[in-house]
Parts: sequence; C-alpha cells; structure tokens
Amino acid sequence: MNWKKENLLLYAVTDRSWLHGRTLYEQVHQALRGGITMLQLREKNRTEHEFLQEAIALKKLCARYRVPLIINDHVKIAKRADADGVHVGQQDMDAKSARAILGSGKIIGVSARTVEQAVAAQAQGADYLGVGAVFPTRTKEDAVVVSKKQLSDICDAVSIPAVAIGGITADNVRLLSASGISGVAVVGAIFAQPDAELAARQLKSKVESIF
Repeated sequence: MNWKKENLLLYAVTDRSWLHGRTLYEQVHQALRGGITMLQLREKNRTEHEFLQEAIALKKLCARYRVPLIINDHVKIAKRADADGVHVGQQDMDAKSARAILGSGKIIGVSARTVEQAVAAQAQGADYLGVGAVFPTRTKEDAVVVSKKQLSDICDAVSIPAVAIGGITADNVRLLSASGISGVAVVGAIFAQPDAELAARQLKSKVESIF
C-alpha cells in the first residue's frame, strides 16, 4: 500500500485491555469506521500463531478502508502477514535490520525520545518516528515524559515525519499544536471509550483542526 505522512494524522494502537465485551476485530472495525488513518497491532500476551492469524485478518480489514496496518515489534509477524510495516522501539530490532527483512516497500517506524535517537533512526532508514510519551500515560506507567520543546526539537532535527504518542486525549491534544508533528498516536482515547467509532470520529475532527 502506498502511504503518505497524512496517514499519521490519527494513528490508533490496539490494546485488548479495553474490549468491553467485543472482539478486537470488532473494536478495530469501529475505529476504522470512525476514521482512523493508521493502525498498529500491539500484542504482548498472544501466542505467535494467534498474533499471526489476528494480523492476517486485520490486514484484510484495514485494506478495505485503505488504512496501513503496522505490527508492533514483531518483524517476522509483519513479514508473514504481509502487513504494511512494523514499529520498533529503542530496545527492539533497529530500522536497518527491519528493512533488510521487510524490504523497501514497507513502512518502518521507530520510537524516539531524544534528538540523537531520532537522527540515528532516520540514518538507519526509518520512515517515521513515534515520539513520547508526551503526557503521563497509564499504558506505559514507566514512560518518561517528553516536553513540547523536546518534541519540537526532534521534529526540527529530521526530515521524516513524526507522530506524538502517550496520554493524548481529546481534551489535551490542542496542547501539541505548532510542535511540528504530523499527527497523534492514541490507545485509550479510542479503545478505552464505550464507542470506539464515535471516539475516533470526534478525535479526528479535533486533530484535523490542529494539524
């Protein structure tokens, strides 16, 4: 799938902690109907087989909405599922190694908290950066908060687009305006809400008015 930096506008990251009696597939479908522009499948407690089957099913669903599917951390799952790309953290495989496995046509995202990490990721071939946490977050309680100045410095230091992540809600997203980011990545702001479709639609409207 051809992608553009506009796909980073509203980037949803899954978390099955908040399924509210639905399947993850159903919840993702709601978010897609609500207008998310990219999806990251993040699984920490599934078997490799379960993860792969889930990735294959969600790839087909996302393709119907022309939304790229990114796999968190697991480069081999991304390759086997023919996902649109992978997102790796600082403790995971580097962008250059991920590119060698996935090839030139796939999207490689890298987490960064400093200018040095951002510049290194770009040099290794990353397509975009995930920068955060920009606010305190329950998803990663040990996450170090990145200030708005640090966020802006990172955006200024690289030519690839960046998406902010961590504790972002419909109430605080405006605080990220004029930071240089291309969009926001959210977990609870969509998937912890009773109606993921409505939450995505309302958040997207706010994000579109800012970025």
